[in-house]
Amino acid sequence: MTATYRERPPVAGLAPAVACVWTQHVGTTSAPYEHRVVPDACVDVLWRDGRLELAGPDTGPVLTPLSPQSSIVGIRFRPGHARRFLGVPVSELTDARLSLDDVLGDDARDLADRLADARTADDGERLLEAAMLERVPTAPDADDVVEPLVAMLATGRSSVHDAARTLAFSERQLHRRCVAAFGYGPKTLDRVLRFQRFLRAARATDASFARLAAASGYSDEAHLAHECRALGGTRPSELAGRVVPGS
Repeated sequence: MTATYRERPPVAGLAPAVACVWTQHVGTTSAPYEHRVVPDACVDVLWRDGRLELAGPDTGPVLTPLSPQSSIVGIRFRPGHARRFLGVPVSELTDARLSLDDVLGDDARDLADRLADARTADDGERLLEAAMLERVPTAPDADDVVEPLVAMLATGRSSVHDAARTLAFSERQLHRRCVAAFGYGPKTLDRVLRFQRFLRAARATDASFARLAAASGYSDEAHLAHECRALGGTRPSELAGRVVPGS
């Protein structure tokens, strides 16, 4: 066995800020299972091995060894929304893996105590949701650049320059706001969203990689392969879960 992964929508009170709540379980293996995490512009809070961790927005692949017969429970913030709940600029979390109590202090330690008593993964999910719901009344609104910028870049129909013009920002102003909200500038955000657009399409269809490259916004298949190496650490076929003869 390797690992199973499932996610579900959050409770309604968290839906504007949270993409999903998720659980990963590793089966019986003879060696640690190595899980590949690729950039998605999100921030996750996760409970594993008796520890609450914070996974910041990544700019490249992260290979994480997971112990046999272990479970991880997590909550994933939508791009640009983690700062509301964590109280720090997301630029301080970029490419970071750290203890949640480094950011939330006693609140994180109290939550860890409750999670330690959870009997099931479902119980752990509900405790994470409840902890974030408690923060909603005091959470500030997201930067008003977040939703329109993600909406424009996610489709691939707007460049960063076009987005800045539409939002009435200079590119320097947009970069500053973007770094605080997403952890990196709009050009990196655009790359990550385009990469995720490719992954969704590649896993949903059997179109050729040349067609997927064009549809996802890459200049050609070589450009796609380069970005898959940079952001995913491997070939497009492996990221898409396809068997390619000779690969």
